[in-house]
This record gives sequence, C-alpha cells and structure tokens, in this order.
Amino acid sequence: MELHTRTAMLRLRPDNSLDLSDAVQLAEEYERPDVVLLLTEIPRLTDGRPLIAEIFPDEQVAVISCPTLGAFASRRRILDTLMDCILRMKPTGEPRDPSPFGRSWLHWSDAEEAGAHSTLHANPAVGGVRTVLGMVAGNEPRKTAPRLSSALAAASATGAFGIFYSSIWAMSTYLSTPRLLSIGVLAIGAMVVWLIVSNALWDSPKRSSLARVVLLYNLSTVMTLLVCVVALYLALVLLILAGGLIAISPDYMATIIGETPTFATYLDIAWLSAAMGVVAGALGSSFDRETNLRTLTHGQRERQRRYTEENERDSGPVATSANHDRQST
Repeated sequence: MELHTRTAMLRLRPDNSLDLSDAVQLAEEYERPDVVLLLTEIPRLTDGRPLIAEIFPDEQVAVISCPTLGAFASRRRILDTLMDCILRMKPTGEPRDPSPFGRSWLHWSDAEEAGAHSTLHANPAVGGVRTVLGMVAGNEPRKTAPRLSSALAAASATGAFGIFYSSIWAMSTYLSTPRLLSIGVLAIGAMVVWLIVSNALWDSPKRSSLARVVLLYNLSTVMTLLVCVVALYLALVLLILAGGLIAISPDYMATIIGETPTFATYLDIAWLSAAMGVVAGALGSSFDRETNLRTLTHGQRERQRRYTEENERDSGPVATSANHDRQST
C-alpha cells in the first residue's frame, strides 16, 4: 500500500460547492489510483446541516471537511472518517464493516449500498457549534496572537501607568468587583470589534443561500480574535500584577487609599490597568503594517479561492494551495 500526499487550492464554485476537477486531474497523474481522499478546511453545509464527508463513487473521490469534525480529538476523527469512506468506496468479497469507525453523532445518508454516492452529516443539534469550534482551531489562534505584537506593546506601555499613578489605585479600590469585571469585558469587546472593523474581517453573503455558511465564517472569526484578545488581557494582568507587587510599597499605598492593601487590591489595580492597556492596544494595532489578520480567517481564505478562480478565467492557471490526500493500494 502506498500513500501519496499533495497540496493544492480547492476552488469554490459560485454556489459555494467544491470544484473536484483538480482532484480528478491529479488522480490521472498516478497509475490507476484506488482512492482519492480530499481533506479540506472549508466548512460544508447541505440543507443547513454540516456536511462532514461525501463520497463520489464514479470518480473514486471522497471529500472530508475537517472543521465539521470539531476542535477536540479531531485527528482521530479524521482518520476514522477516512477509513469509513475507504470501506464504503472499495467493497471486496470480504465482509468489511465500517461501523467501528463511526460516531453516534454522525449520520450517513440513506444510500447504504456499498460503493454508492452518500453523504455524512453531523447531528443538527450540535453540528453547528462543533463546526465553529473546528474552524476556530483551523484559524490557529496561537499563531494569530504573535501578530498582535504592536497591540501588545501599546497595551503594555499604557497598562504600566497603573503601577505608578495613584489615582488608578484609588479608583480600582472603590470600584466593585462586578463593575471591574464589566470594564474588562467591555475592553476586550472593544478590541475585538476594532480588529474586525479595521481589518475588514466581517463578511456579508452575496446570496441568501450562503447566509448560513457566511455566518459560520463570521462566528469563527469573532471567536478566534476573542481567544487571542483574552489571552493578551490575562497576560497583561499577570505582568502588571507582578510589576505592582515589586514596585508599589504596601505602606505607601495604604497612605493613598486609606486602608491596608491586600493581594486583592493589587489584583484590582492590575485588572483595571490591563483594561486601559487593551483599549490602547487596539489603537496600536492600526499603526502596524506587519499586522495582517486577513489571511488567518476562513472567510478571507474563501475570498482568495474565489479570487484565484476569477484570475484563472481571465489569465490562465495560477499557483494555488490547500489540502488533499491521495491513497493508492
């Protein structure tokens, strides 16, 4: 058994379906391939339900949409789905039961005959949530966060003022815990909105039929940025808290706030200062030309696929990239 892997762009048709001509063409480069397996990051929907896999027996092609399998244990789920597709496309004289590779929340279409065209859908109740989480994982927030270096620098510089300005000490002391939490939530929300607006990351459906999938794109974008900004905020809180514990004398703080400071007092100062820093960081990200979040979201990568297809119509083939795997036995 031999396994060959290749990478290429999977173009999208105007109806948001995949163009499989590239997969068929690639299969012709090999001598009688048994199975062509495509792994794509594109979230696929049919009738509003997440489409995990689809089998095309005539072309011996199976398409697996990785985001629809969720964000946790996705590697194992992908392998099980690949094996499930292979057993359904390549029937033999031996009994080959694909059920061990299934999941309780996965449902194949009514086509039970081996080798027939069929589709695998997720449970409608949780499929949408699972797909969004899978898209967030595909956006790789850990790689997105370092691109906010200018935002982190501006946030750190502004947040550091909380260590040295006594008015911030007094304000954080007299603010209630719910109010402090609300300030933090508002600061995080403001930065997420600013990043989306300044980088034009919000997509609008051109057709009503695409509204559901575009909504998934937008939700994954918001959640990806939310994870990054929350991580930035918590990092700021820890840094400012450490700086405050080192730089601010408890006796001196007591003369300013009129009471003996505790660890919670230092934490309140760090929380309020981090909120100020995050707002400043949102503005700072606008002045960093190296900050490019557009290529890190599913919606923007879909635009690139459409742009590539339009260029091919106008000027011929161009180089592209996305994932698909081929297995021959």
